[in-house]
Amino acid sequence: MVRPNEEVEALLQEYADLIAITGGDTFKARAYEKAARAIGGYPADVSHLDIKGLKEIPSVGRSIAEKVIEYFRTGKVTVVEERRARIPSGVRQLITIPTLGPKKAMALYEDLHISSVGELADAIKAERLRDLKGFGEKTEKNILHGIALMQQAGERILLSTAMEPAEDIVTELSRITGCENCAYAGSLRRMKETIGDIDILVAADRSAPFMDALTELRSTAEVIAHGQKKTSIRTVKGIQVDLRVVRPESWGAGLQYFTGSKAHNIRTRTIAVHLGLKLSEYGLFETEGGKRVASRSEDEVYARLGLPWIPPTLREDRGEIEAGLRGELPDVVTEQDIRGDLHTHTNLTDGLAPLEEMVAAAAERGYAYYAVTDHAPNLYMQRMTDEKVLAQRELVRSLNGRQHGMRLLHGIELNIGPDGEVDWPGEFLRGFDICVASVHSHFNLNREATTRRIVRACENPHVNVIGHPTTRLIGKRPGIDADLDEVFAACARTGTALEINAQPDRLDLSDEDILRARCHGAKFAIDTDAHSVLHLAYLRYGLGAAQRGWLTSEDVINTWPLRRLRRFLRKDRAD
Repeated sequence: MVRPNEEVEALLQEYADLIAITGGDTFKARAYEKAARAIGGYPADVSHLDIKGLKEIPSVGRSIAEKVIEYFRTGKVTVVEERRARIPSGVRQLITIPTLGPKKAMALYEDLHISSVGELADAIKAERLRDLKGFGEKTEKNILHGIALMQQAGERILLSTAMEPAEDIVTELSRITGCENCAYAGSLRRMKETIGDIDILVAADRSAPFMDALTELRSTAEVIAHGQKKTSIRTVKGIQVDLRVVRPESWGAGLQYFTGSKAHNIRTRTIAVHLGLKLSEYGLFETEGGKRVASRSEDEVYARLGLPWIPPTLREDRGEIEAGLRGELPDVVTEQDIRGDLHTHTNLTDGLAPLEEMVAAAAERGYAYYAVTDHAPNLYMQRMTDEKVLAQRELVRSLNGRQHGMRLLHGIELNIGPDGEVDWPGEFLRGFDICVASVHSHFNLNREATTRRIVRACENPHVNVIGHPTTRLIGKRPGIDADLDEVFAACARTGTALEINAQPDRLDLSDEDILRARCHGAKFAIDTDAHSVLHLAYLRYGLGAAQRGWLTSEDVINTWPLRRLRRFLRKDRAD
């Protein structure tokens, strides 16, 4: 089911968009955006809070708290309904296009009567936008690129969006009598960054109880198909779930088959044929006579094919079969290897929780060390100052080691300017334990300038990690245009780590880029970029990307002991 907090977050974000579309107060729209983020990241269920409890959430005042109460009491908010009525649904559709803001969407509707994505694409082809104030050829290209991004995403959803309902369904089905095994499979198990639909597999002697149970879950909105071998439903969030039940003796073969990928399975079936065997979701059988030779576990199936068990995140036919046959599969990095998080935020800038809460939550995860890296001042909206960051440093020092012996690193997230410059001079940066540097603006520089910009940041002796290196937002914003091979080589040369940002809408670097960077000898940091306590759990998504990029603990600096990490962070500086 959708968390009440997520419902309210979506509602308040929509209201902020509606304010912007109708030319309302920019600061008011920003206030609702901040409140939406705060409620979405709040750990307690907001549907159980009263006005006083809601006002304790950062960025939530009385007016917003009253709207939240109204929503849970009536199922709607009057002012939101009124704003919706003033804006055609087509305009609301237009603002979902990446690169097209609410003001431009409203101008398109009022001046050209455009109210759908198709009409907008046709108008651009006819060059009708060029006479509008604020529009031009470059704007047209950006909008077309945004439409292409949206169409590319299609019906696919973020990995994190699929993970929660998948785990809930596995938990529910596992409780049913007769369930011997239950797991999600498909691209979700392989930890792909986007998912088409959720595949669930059950091992049991009877399928009917599980097929019936799936159709009767509270999160089920529609039954697409209901059969003995397969049942498909659509959740209240619009996600399709396909359930298959196999006999217990076929569990391993079924899980291997339905995990995929298709290309990986073609390779395993080809090996089976060469061995005089036939591989299917029911098992591995001798071609002559049909005797079953393996099926109960994935280990058993792979072993009979002459392979070690291959982690699901590697099953993309990108060399894992050959590596397995040679006995050279990587021992991919796991959550147990991670010793700390090196990129996190607090409410000193745009985070939602105070330093003490973030530190306590990190300690509960069993970390040996933890870095606080709030935004530097050139990201002006965060209003960081020298005085604020130095006061924070004193607080960090006072908390150091007090939570289960966890060591604290005082860091900063710097802004990489258009020429590669960062917020402070080296003398000031020397006081930080770690500096993450990220691009937050000027995304449209040409390829040469963008490459030079990031390489220069790598060459700064105080920059330790390049944060979310391509700046992409999955399905919303493309990565910056840079010669990534040159950037990766510069990182390896200068001892600067590349971040694998675990925020589900970033996963930046992507698995393909990780594979390329690894070939250059670069090191990596798997960071959550957490802005709330709940975000610390996003680590799993960054780990999925790292595994898909074939990384081991040796490649990832936040798996290293603190002493080794500190040596890396010095970048051979004399100080």
